[in-house]
Amino acid sequence: MTTDIIELNDFIVLIEQSNTTKTFVQKCEIDGDAVGFAFYGSGNVELEIKHNNQTKYLTNTTGLAICFFGNQKVEFAHKIEPDKPLQSISIFTKLKNLPSLPQAEKEVFEKYLPQLLNPQEHFVKGPSFYMTLDMQLAVQKIFNTNYTDNTRLLFLKSQINELLAHFFGLLASDQKQAFSDKDKDKIFQAKEIVTHNYSQPPSITQLSKMVGLNSNKLKKNFKEIFGIPVFKFVQEERLNKAYELLQNKDKTVQEAAWEVGYESISSFSNAFYKKFATRPNDVKQKYFSNKL
Repeated sequence: MTTDIIELNDFIVLIEQSNTTKTFVQKCEIDGDAVGFAFYGSGNVELEIKHNNQTKYLTNTTGLAICFFGNQKVEFAHKIEPDKPLQSISIFTKLKNLPSLPQAEKEVFEKYLPQLLNPQEHFVKGPSFYMTLDMQLAVQKIFNTNYTDNTRLLFLKSQINELLAHFFGLLASDQKQAFSDKDKDKIFQAKEIVTHNYSQPPSITQLSKMVGLNSNKLKKNFKEIFGIPVFKFVQEERLNKAYELLQNKDKTVQEAAWEVGYESISSFSNAFYKKFATRPNDVKQKYFSNKL
């Protein structure tokens, strides 16, 4: 587990990544009253939260964005699943720092996260949702940047601001619709199916039958919950997996493309570049240079 801690004005940013073959638990605490945001680029994490003799569990998975209030009386423990590389970005700011923010930023916090600014408990969970493609791209840029020193800090600041702007933008848009728990469970079941069968995913008709939801409702609700159509989600899963293969295993670019379901290397390379702003060969070369 590697953690890069960066101070950006009144915000503390933790850029964390790991790749483990066994279950890994990391404990942490918050120093004082703070509002936090977390963006999960990859991996599955079970978050254990203890306070006031209570224990809560949150499962955070690839693509999820969350926010919360916490203080020094809360104990956090991240349980990271084996063989699922974690990439997460956490952003914290102390409540005492909020009055010193520019007026426009302070008003955004006050308008959209009042429950976190006026907490009734030591831990308060705020809104959470799956990231848009723009947010996912910002996360990937943070992990893939080659900038160093002050140039890197300037770049990270721009990407962190972009992530927060998109987060509040989604809260402001109020585009999320209410779903029955039953329908939501079926949509998440559909997500799990295509996540585990990304190289040869079922058709929409087949997927609809598998989860017991008609095709139109499946497509509409899937996009509403996850922000992208089913076929686009599958493409994102393919490319994320390809990145992991290139970065963490002894796979050639061609082998990685074939394994995630691409027959054309040029199509794979173009789609990869569009998502990560880098070519598959560059990722491979970067990985091998880091091993040497």
